[in-house]
Amino acid sequence: MTAEKRLGFVGIIVEDRTNSATLVNELLSKHADFILARTGIPRAKEQTSVITLVVDCTTDELGKLNGRLGAIKGVQVKSGMAKNE
Repeated sequence: MTAEKRLGFVGIIVEDRTNSATLVNELLSKHADFILARTGIPRAKEQTSVITLVVDCTTDELGKLNGRLGAIKGVQVKSGMAKNE
């Protein structure tokens, strides 16, 4: 039985753009196959940014992405998925 893909979202706060942004962007590029939309808002003076994603993936795929993002120093991540009908 394969896991069902569901619609979801990911909120990412990058607290140190100088040191973390490249790693975040590389990781998101590797997972581009299930990212439907991406919006980024930079706060240049504070060296922070907020990234929002709309995803279509399994809970396992989302969990792996969240874990890898959360392991990057200076990155906070939260996500949610549509209910499984």
